[in-house]
Amino acid sequence: MVEHTRTLDFKIAFAMGLGTMIAAGIFSLSGTAVAAIGSSAVLAFVIAALVAGITAASYSEFASIYSENGGGYLFSSRTFEHDTLTYAVGVMLFLGYTGTTAFYLATMDEWFFRFILPESLQFLPHGTTGVLGAVLLGMLNARGTEESGTFQLFVTGAKVAVLVAFVGGAFAYRGPTTAFGTFAGRFSPDAVGIVTIAALAFITFFGFSAIAASAGEIIEPRRTVPLAIAASIVTVTVLYALVIVAMVNSPVPASVIAEEGETAMGRVAAGFIGPAGRSLIVAGAVFSMVSASNASILAASGIGSLMGRLGQAPRPFSRLHPRFNTPFWSIVTATATIVALIAVFIGVFPAEGGTVPIDLSVSLPVVGFLTLTELGLTTLTGFATLNLLLPLSVVNVALIYSRRRYPDITRGFRVPGVPYLPALGVVANVALIYNLPIKGVVTGLALFAVLLLAYLVWGGAPEVEELFERVVPPTRGAGGATGEGERAAETESEDRFRILVAVARPDRAPRYVRLAAMLGRLQHGEPLVEVINVTQIPEQTPSEAAEDTAADRVERIQQLLAADEIAADYTVEGHICRDVAFDIVQTARDDGADLILMGYPEEHTRVAETVEFTAPCGVLFASGFTDMTDVNVVNVGAGGGPHHMDLLPLVERMGQDGAELHVINVTPEGNQGRPENTENTIAELSDAPSVQVHHLTSVSIAEGLVDQATENGGILVIGATRTRRLRRWVFGSTPDNVIDLANREGLPVLVYASSRGVQGPIEDYVYPLYRYLTGRRRSRASEPAPRETNQ
Repeated sequence: MVEHTRTLDFKIAFAMGLGTMIAAGIFSLSGTAVAAIGSSAVLAFVIAALVAGITAASYSEFASIYSENGGGYLFSSRTFEHDTLTYAVGVMLFLGYTGTTAFYLATMDEWFFRFILPESLQFLPHGTTGVLGAVLLGMLNARGTEESGTFQLFVTGAKVAVLVAFVGGAFAYRGPTTAFGTFAGRFSPDAVGIVTIAALAFITFFGFSAIAASAGEIIEPRRTVPLAIAASIVTVTVLYALVIVAMVNSPVPASVIAEEGETAMGRVAAGFIGPAGRSLIVAGAVFSMVSASNASILAASGIGSLMGRLGQAPRPFSRLHPRFNTPFWSIVTATATIVALIAVFIGVFPAEGGTVPIDLSVSLPVVGFLTLTELGLTTLTGFATLNLLLPLSVVNVALIYSRRRYPDITRGFRVPGVPYLPALGVVANVALIYNLPIKGVVTGLALFAVLLLAYLVWGGAPEVEELFERVVPPTRGAGGATGEGERAAETESEDRFRILVAVARPDRAPRYVRLAAMLGRLQHGEPLVEVINVTQIPEQTPSEAAEDTAADRVERIQQLLAADEIAADYTVEGHICRDVAFDIVQTARDDGADLILMGYPEEHTRVAETVEFTAPCGVLFASGFTDMTDVNVVNVGAGGGPHHMDLLPLVERMGQDGAELHVINVTPEGNQGRPENTENTIAELSDAPSVQVHHLTSVSIAEGLVDQATENGGILVIGATRTRRLRRWVFGSTPDNVIDLANREGLPVLVYASSRGVQGPIEDYVYPLYRYLTGRRRSRASEPAPRETNQ
């Protein structure tokens, strides 16, 4: 059952914010900041913290109202009615989170090359370990937020301990009095430099938004999110100040710190504590980059998922993985974007060859020597920070507008000084943008313009809620009292097997419900059959015009089911929609269906194809079933491929329930196909009391299956083919031909399509090749078997 649950408590939410803030900013920018403005780096970090704190307050108020994933994008979409504006906020936040993650992982990559990778691996291109880290973190987040949250808590605790050890080493080396005295004497009056460092350091305080962006995963978010945001910002500001004090007291000269760039902190730690100190800081730096990246990927995928649900991103972004319950395709897209950003900014922006002198007088008041990747990292910082600051400004404006538009809405937390404090936040954000590296700003604006143009050309898609409407809510049938407006899933235990029966023609409902009940009982326990009838609304037709039709159809289905006295627990509901396939699939997701049963496509093949490709569970397509259909005899092909193998457990349970099982192995004559191997099929049916195997030759596999099944009686069950992607047919040649022939003989047929994860599309292409190659080897090894029957 694909059901979303909250799994992150306060300590993990706090660790998420803390882990995102304690990252590349402190381990990379601290060295550059101290080399440029000395002790005034503390002022720069405090300024960045204050600017972030203003918007963090706005985030906290919104999070106390809207407790879902999405962060600033969610808040903007709930406040403004302008689709283009909310899209702009969403796409820039997505780029901001992924750009921030790319910055973290690219910085981690430099630490790897500087301190960890042996000389024998130094030939690898810069960015290699960053890309590998992105892929591994993407896989971790795809498996579940609870796993990534626990990982976040562990790694954050480790790096906080490292920072405490680093600061402790500095005070032990200098002595507390000397350390603070040295710090007090090295302040710089360079106001421009302070503001410039603050602009670059802002990225380190953006972790608060990762908490709000993941509010849908957090337990008691209205209380937990504001507390976690406030606690993380205060904690990080104190830690950063102490680290700057330690850096100012370094025995390493400022010129050397400037040369070391983003790895300077490791050199300083070696001066305090020796080689062990450097190793400790290297470990802490890697922990920091990894945990910050983990939280940012989680936040980016939450925004992508919400954009998909609201129709401002591809629809698959909103789909939950049937096993892990995560927005899988949103995570995949975020991971791919991070990899692309690392490759572009590390591979395109650096100058060619070795170390190059870079005049940073425009963006930093210091002239130093940077490694190849530092120019790329500085530009990447500007790119990411731009895409964070602009949407944050919109969120501050949204808070002002929300107070006026929704004065009576319940707010668990209220920002003081509205509208003045949010307005100050907007001004501060714009001021920081003015001081960002120009290449990063230009690159960010250019990419945003391309994405905005693409959206305007596309026009977006309807929201999920707009695509279908439950006109007639679920109404209980036999075995339960009527409870209109109440989801059956809310009244039944979670372990109950659910079958969603999509009925296009009311008169077929009784036979399909009866079949569904029989299949459900094979799963042990009484199943719940959920019957839906979907009335499609033509384009440009108001939904009201179809409501009466939908209600009449549901009433007719209820009458037919009641008259048939079906001994099953079922509900009936009526929908109206513009996309029938989407309605069926989304209902299966919302209700946690374990199986979908529907008629084999006679006219609307696109509907069946979409359901098969995107359903979160297995799908059975039925053809030729009548009220008198005998299901005590089950014929199954020898088959092959994933659909066939996934079908066999159901066939085996039919046999255990008393049905006669017949496995039909057809060797086609001439070049009409290839013979199948019965060994795997028989092995999967080993727990059935008896299995009869039929070996025969025929003009085609389809003819052989239908002829033998007709002779045996009962029903024929086959798996959908994996060749459909290449041929662009709904199920491929064999199932279609079987249905055509079976209709002539009056033979009922079930075609099964298993649920498909990421491997599904790959199998679509790989399996036909595998089938061809193994078929050639088998045909060379043996001649076709003569027709025979093994009883």
